[in-house]
Amino acid sequence: MSVTAERLKLPFERPNVLDLAPLYEVLRREAPVTPVTTPAGDPAWLVTRFDEVRALLGDKRLGRSHPEPERASRITTAAVQDGPTGNYETEEADHTRMRRLLTPAFSAKRMRMLTDHVQGLVDGYIDQLIAEHGAAPDGIVDLHAGLAFPLPVAVICQLLGVPESDREHFRSLSDRMASYTSGDDAHQARAEFGRYMAGLAEGKRAEPGEDVISDLVRAQSADEEFDYDEMVRLCVGLLFAGHETTVNRIGLGILFLLTRPDQWQSLTADPAGRVNATVEEIMRLGAPGDLGLLRYAHTDLDVAGVTIHRGDAVILSINAANRDQSAYADAETFDPDREERAHLGFGHGSHFCIGASLARTELRIVFAALAQRLPGLRLAKDIDDLEVRTTITGGVTELPVTW
Repeated sequence: MSVTAERLKLPFERPNVLDLAPLYEVLRREAPVTPVTTPAGDPAWLVTRFDEVRALLGDKRLGRSHPEPERASRITTAAVQDGPTGNYETEEADHTRMRRLLTPAFSAKRMRMLTDHVQGLVDGYIDQLIAEHGAAPDGIVDLHAGLAFPLPVAVICQLLGVPESDREHFRSLSDRMASYTSGDDAHQARAEFGRYMAGLAEGKRAEPGEDVISDLVRAQSADEEFDYDEMVRLCVGLLFAGHETTVNRIGLGILFLLTRPDQWQSLTADPAGRVNATVEEIMRLGAPGDLGLLRYAHTDLDVAGVTIHRGDAVILSINAANRDQSAYADAETFDPDREERAHLGFGHGSHFCIGASLARTELRIVFAALAQRLPGLRLAKDIDDLEVRTTITGGVTELPVTW
């Protein structure tokens, strides 16, 4: 297989939800920076090799904003991560300010408070799965619906300060916004989400709590330039960084482990000792979605001998980079014992995921609890028959298991 001169169309066809399209390996070797057409039909550059992706993640010549937003390429028709965001003139300063505003949400104190909460949630979801398993005639339960999907929703709602009574509505809005096949409905959901968050913020202004929305309301009171639109953007970013990607990684992590019985047995034999390394390998191989991170060139730059012009869209494929044979020995192999740990699952540089500690906490608790309580866990459906979610983060729509 070789790369042709014809512009490639994303997403590439892949064998199943765990394996990447073989084309990525060819691109890393022959054209690590290659022109593609996005699912929205616009031109972009796709970067697939580890060294270039890592360097560009920390390169300030790329950003989320665009010098001429109306002319910017779009990656999908979803309501988030579809095109440019923020102000081109002030992006770097705005980013620094955003990190400062959100830092208290991920303080050591907040993480300690959330750890017990997450453990309680996971234990409760597993209790319910055990009850459903006993009641089901075939003994099959859906781990996606029963754990992988609701847990991150509950955690991000707790972090943001969303009342429990509103969480089903919040969950529905999240699912609709992330879809890149529903067209106008995704953007309608985005508008509904904005109205909901504005109303929630008004409530927090009267009765603040220990949560992100209360933090942002306090920041707004102290800063006249901070408005509801900015608050909603921050909350959408947290929602998808802290919820959608974690849903994906729980599901893919289960699939990696249950399709490799030796690795699952190793984890069940020593959950406490094996879970950290297992989670890092899931983070490396289970990068969300089939596309990548969208950035725009703020100036002309040369990458691997290719000139990217100011305003060009650049898609950084974390999936492809984390499976680069030049960066990892036997890169396609799921191996928690590998020595390399510098994966790009949380990004790199100034945009390193601010919620990495929370994601690791959730994933470690989930996989340790499953290994301890359900050591006989196994898939009840062939992996090739599982339906892939049509959202920007991918994953599966169901995860039928038994034990």
